[in-house]
Amino acid sequence: MLDSDYRNRFRAEYYHVKLRLSNLKAVLKLWDENKLDFTPDCPRSIYTIQVRAMEEYLAVLEARAKIENVNIED
Repeated sequence: MLDSDYRNRFRAEYYHVKLRLSNLKAVLKLWDENKLDFTPDCPRSIYTIQVRAMEEYLAVLEARAKIENVNIED
């Protein structure tokens, strides 16, 4: 995002990560239910690590948002 206001860029980053995490979890749910229409190349455990990392990153962004007074509420 090219917005000159860092708060807008911050919010955009937060929402993009949150959306990507939600989408990844949805795919993994389908995988766990054997409902995927494709075969992933990576082992399931790699995706689990990615989910954890994304959740931790969101937690960091949420902490920063509080400290920096950036509203990230929907």
